[in-house]
Amino acid sequence: MRAAVVILNYNGEDHLATFLPSVVEHSQGASIFVADNGSSDDSLKLISKQFPNVQTIALDKNYGFAGGYNRALNQIDAEYYVILNSDCQVTANYLEPILSKLDKDPAIAAAQPKILNYKKLDHFEYAGAAGGFIDKYGYPFCRGRLFDNCERDIGQHNDDREIFWATGACLVVRSSAFKEVEGFDEDLFAHMEEIDLCWRLKNEGYSIYCYPQSTVYHMGGGTLSAQNSFKTYLNFRNNLAIIVKNDYAKNYRKRLFIRMVMDGLAAGHFLLSRGFSHFIAILRAHFHFYGHLPKILEKRRHWKEKATSPNKSGMYKNSIAKDYFQYKRKVFSALPSRGFIRQDRKS
Repeated sequence: MRAAVVILNYNGEDHLATFLPSVVEHSQGASIFVADNGSSDDSLKLISKQFPNVQTIALDKNYGFAGGYNRALNQIDAEYYVILNSDCQVTANYLEPILSKLDKDPAIAAAQPKILNYKKLDHFEYAGAAGGFIDKYGYPFCRGRLFDNCERDIGQHNDDREIFWATGACLVVRSSAFKEVEGFDEDLFAHMEEIDLCWRLKNEGYSIYCYPQSTVYHMGGGTLSAQNSFKTYLNFRNNLAIIVKNDYAKNYRKRLFIRMVMDGLAAGHFLLSRGFSHFIAILRAHFHFYGHLPKILEKRRHWKEKATSPNKSGMYKNSIAKDYFQYKRKVFSALPSRGFIRQDRKS
């Protein structure tokens, strides 16, 4: 099997009814799977009745994004996995431009399409936009989205570009590379697991790209909305963990300390803008991080030993927070190009 489109579902019957028809229509040449994370609704009945050609994998409980996908993909034999959120509307020929690029270059481990907002079609969507990057303090951002500011798409990011991480909303990943880095980290459960995966792939010397000639519309917040404090908890908790796991720079401890101070400032901002529950969520995230630091450090040692020739292309040497809040650089094109690391790729 060349490509398997795999949608992880948890009580998403309505999303499947809305978005699965486009996947069935436009995924020519690929097999389609829905992996169900122990749903209590009628998702599986809906698929059986309305989408008989879609294969299902029924998991016994909710293993989160990371655990659910690991278990599902372990049962699928394909050259490429297409990890697709259940709230994505795909477009005609969305797969072939990406697959053809990966076919030609084995150094590219993963890629994503351009991700636009399903509710605001001419704007980039938060989770991925036109490719992900990361700054020196571990803050992720996107070409087309800095913090909560999503740009209008007027073709400004239509060029193929090597990025640092590809979104889990629609992630095409070479199955051999996915297995080489042992899949998603299940301790993350959900949120930022694709950044962690991509960081490990980059540390192995692989490249990751965005191919904007392929377009997918993403609703976003299908499982947890931005207003949900549990999402805040997961994002802050997981971000700290992946920095320790994957940043092998000599001065990473200093940068991590500065990042933790910045999290304290963010907690105060969230208290004023989103409420007390989000403030507490950031504190909980930090206490979880401290309590699990020995295990995270063990993972760091494990992966550092495996790192061969890290590919740092897509890393941003500056602080995205300083650029955005102090220098008022609100769009990706306003960031200084010299701030981005570019280097020769693994071939």
